[in-house]
Amino acid sequence: MGLLDELMGNASEVDMKDVEKQLEKIITTNERIEKAYKVLRDMMIFTDKRMILVDKQGMTGKKIEFHSIPYRSITHFSVETAGTFDLDAELKIWISSTSEPISKQFRKDKSIYDIQQAIAEYATQ
Repeated sequence: MGLLDELMGNASEVDMKDVEKQLEKIITTNERIEKAYKVLRDMMIFTDKRMILVDKQGMTGKKIEFHSIPYRSITHFSVETAGTFDLDAELKIWISSTSEPISKQFRKDKSIYDIQQAIAEYATQ
């Protein structure tokens, strides 16, 4: 991932070895990380059992929230693509028992489609 991509808010795939090391205390022994994407300091991780949203907080990013979403809890999701004047793309994920979606912003790039495709693949199984 290039520094320019990171500064612009573009998502990019992350090296699995790095993700496995970061999540060694989060994933279960019978769980496998299959895909991971990074947007600025945050990540969206897809395992064979759930989606994990990693939200680094604060100036140093030492405080981290791990939001675990079992695929069966995803009721629907949407992608709003970037336009000519609106350069942001947006991904919304609705979880059962919540009325407000989880919303993630992306800069105009194709990786939002990769993430949408991963959600579609795992949530529709």
